[in-house]
Amino acid sequence: MSDEDLLIRSAADTASGDARGRALPANLEAEAAFLGAVLIDNRVLEELNAPIRAEHFFVPLHQRIFDRIVTLTDRQMVVTPVTLKPYFEGDEALKELGGTAYLAQLTADGQGLLAPRELAQQIYDLSLLRELVSVGRSLVEEALDTSDEVEPMRQIEQAEARLFEVAEGATTGNEASTFKAASLTAIKLAEAAMNSGGGLSGKTTGLATIDSKTAGLHDSDLIILAGRPGMGKTSLATNIAFNCAKEHLNWQRDGGEFNYGAPVAFFSLEMSADQLATRILAEQAEISSEALRSGDMKREDFQRLSRASQELADLPLYIDDTPGLTIAGLRTRARRLKRRHEIGLIVIDYLQLLQGSGRAQDNRVNEISEISRGLKTLAKELGVPVIALSQLSRAVEQREDKRPMLSDLRESGSIEQDADMVWFIYRADYYLEASRPDAPSESSSSETNEKYAQWEQRYLELKNKATLIVAKQRHGSTGNVPLLFQAEYTKFSSPATKDYSDWGYE
Repeated sequence: MSDEDLLIRSAADTASGDARGRALPANLEAEAAFLGAVLIDNRVLEELNAPIRAEHFFVPLHQRIFDRIVTLTDRQMVVTPVTLKPYFEGDEALKELGGTAYLAQLTADGQGLLAPRELAQQIYDLSLLRELVSVGRSLVEEALDTSDEVEPMRQIEQAEARLFEVAEGATTGNEASTFKAASLTAIKLAEAAMNSGGGLSGKTTGLATIDSKTAGLHDSDLIILAGRPGMGKTSLATNIAFNCAKEHLNWQRDGGEFNYGAPVAFFSLEMSADQLATRILAEQAEISSEALRSGDMKREDFQRLSRASQELADLPLYIDDTPGLTIAGLRTRARRLKRRHEIGLIVIDYLQLLQGSGRAQDNRVNEISEISRGLKTLAKELGVPVIALSQLSRAVEQREDKRPMLSDLRESGSIEQDADMVWFIYRADYYLEASRPDAPSESSSSETNEKYAQWEQRYLELKNKATLIVAKQRHGSTGNVPLLFQAEYTKFSSPATKDYSDWGYE
């Protein structure tokens, strides 16, 4: 019996751990042939279409051999059975196969060079099948075990998460990253920022003043966008979602080295999908939502609306308006959208309308804490930025200064703790409008006329001006970001001026 036969038999015995005695999916001959091809021609590694790693090999010895090959090629060394020999002279598994002569045996016939890509793909696919077997076995064991709590929905959610990891090829995603891998990612972000012309290293918001302050929306970040009713939270969120999706669409059409956009998933728990689409069309066609709902439009308005609809037909913006979503349900749907459409940004309108798992036992503060932690976990798991809208407490209305603070976040301090960034949207003209004095009449005193004139002047100075207050930014500075707001179109934009002295936050 040859050394390779001994290896195959030994590994096959190890693989027969299934309750029915069936071997796990594996092709040891394919692994040996592929390793032989790489040892004959190291350039094979540069031509692979499967993201193969050492963990994808079934035989532990093959895992160690491949890992050493990758390490040496990264050092620009030529890897052959001879250069590998010093690293495996003390390997016990290799001794059972006749020692380092096995390395030369891998290259004996060179059959792997006939189809190295196909061999790598098969090794990868069989590894995923073994992961599926592992997930299925765990699922069965947990479902049969009723000695502890019976929580089928939690088990389903966990199974979804594991299946998503398998589908993404992220079965080793929980392992520590090397500093080399992390630093390469950091350098790539710095290069993207340098080439953007505006310091943009993440996904764009489409609003230059926000991008300048935050360098964009970064993967794995949880951004809380909060404000009192009427401030324009949903409008700003839809503007950002649209701008990011449009940037991705333009990149697909025009190309370019860096893509500063992404497909977007918008979870609208307050508005229906058609209402949200109507709002976006109104913003882009610059037709008031009121005119759109009532049909009070001129023909040229309708033509502009029709053109906007045609231009945005391929927009990668996916709206889920399922009411009463739980945090577990949202994560399941987000994973599905990630798998199907490669979404790169998630927007949730809004956080307080989500439901927890029910374990909080009617304690709303604990439930909100569970939801905010779940959103941060989702951002890290999918590797995308998550923007969650949030209500503010009424404490804002009881102060003379209406600008919100972190302590105004409603129902839970954990929102502030879990968030990487906290934004508040504030419009001084909204509150000034509410304090409008009586309009002067012919019989009004000069004092009344003067008071109204002063109010009107200040209102005109602040009209259509908004401020995004960056109250927390884990990776940067806090401060105020000036914006323009066209209330009739519910549309935010960046001001062209550099003088922000009349923005109402001095």
